[in-house]
Order: sequence, then structure tokens, then C-alpha cells
Amino acid sequence: MSSIAVIAQAHAENLGWLSSKLLGFTLTSAEWVLWILVCLSVLSIGIMLERAVYFARYRLADSEALAVRLARGEHEAVRVAIQGKRGMEAAIIREGLASSEQGADTVEQVIASTMARERPQYERFLSFLGTLGNNAPFIGLFGTVLGIIKAFNDLGASNVKGAAIQQTVMGGISEALVATAVGLAVAIPAVVAFNIFNRQLKTLTSRANALGHALVGSLRAEAR
Repeated sequence: MSSIAVIAQAHAENLGWLSSKLLGFTLTSAEWVLWILVCLSVLSIGIMLERAVYFARYRLADSEALAVRLARGEHEAVRVAIQGKRGMEAAIIREGLASSEQGADTVEQVIASTMARERPQYERFLSFLGTLGNNAPFIGLFGTVLGIIKAFNDLGASNVKGAAIQQTVMGGISEALVATAVGLAVAIPAVVAFNIFNRQLKTLTSRANALGHALVGSLRAEAR
């Protein structure tokens, strides 16, 4: 085993300046990677809770019934029903009714403009969840690689023999694999939340489009 240490030392001495610096960096503890993952996990949980509250608060629970009433021409009743309501659906109805005297074509453009203005508010922070879900496993894998490099370097620099070799290597590798497990634990909830919120946004957009079409259709029917 002493010969292995001599070979490892000789190999380190033959490394160039850049290789030596990189090796010195990789031999540091991978615990800082775990702290990064923990911080990202806390941040992602906060974003999930904030987005869940936002989606629940800024929506119309009775949008289907309001779409039917708009199609029937009950504009004033719908205007009263959405007073104090916020969100994409309420904004589309409110802005569309406010410009109804200018004609159906103008209302259609106002609805498209309102939707383009409101949609980014629902998409806020979703890109962070998607990016975290895609890259957290790689951050964990990076920590695992650092841990494995350190484990083998410690093995080469030690004078252990027999069963102590297996204990040294396996202990270091098992500790390094924790980073991969933590990376997956951070990524999976982020991906699930990202998909759920995207699905809710698509549903909300469809309902808003239905309200807009109902209003434009009723205005064109009145014009005829």
C-alpha cells in the first residue's frame, strides 16, 4: 500500500500548474454542494407556496356561468358579478365591457392585449422551477464526483491495509452519493410543481379565451 502512496505522490508532482489547482479544488469537501441544494430546495418550496396562493386567489370560480351569461347578453349583470375580483379572467371581462361601445373588433383586440399583459404575472418564477428541476440532479452529481475523487485521493494517501481499504473507499463513496440523492429530492418536487402550474395556467387561459369569445360573440349578435 505504501507503493500506491508513492505512485500517487509522484503523479501529483508531475501535474501541471492548472491541473494541480483543479485537483486541489476537487479535493475540498462536497458539503458546500449539499448546502447549495438545501438553499435551492427552501427557495423552491417558498415559490411553490407563493404560486399556489396566487393561482388560487386570482381566478374566477364561476367563469363557466359568467361565459353563459355573457353569451346571452347579460353584460350589466356580469359587470356587477366581477366587482372586486382580480386576475386574468376578471380583467378580460372588465376591459372588454369597458370598450364594448367601440365595437366587437375593438373589444377583441382589447381582450388580446389584456391577456398578454396578465399572463406574465402567472408565469412568474415558473422558469426557476423548471430550471431547478432540470439541473438539480447535475448539481448533486457534481457533489458526488467531488466526493469520489476525495475518497480515492484519501485512499492513495493513506497506509491502510486489508479490510480498512474497503472501509475507507466505501465510506467515502457512500457519503458522496448522498449529494446525488439530495439533488434528486430537490429536482422531483420542482418538476412536479412546474408541470402542475403550467397545466393550471393553460386551463386558466382557456377559460379566459372562452369568456372573451362569449363577449365578442354577443356584441356581434347585437350589432346584427
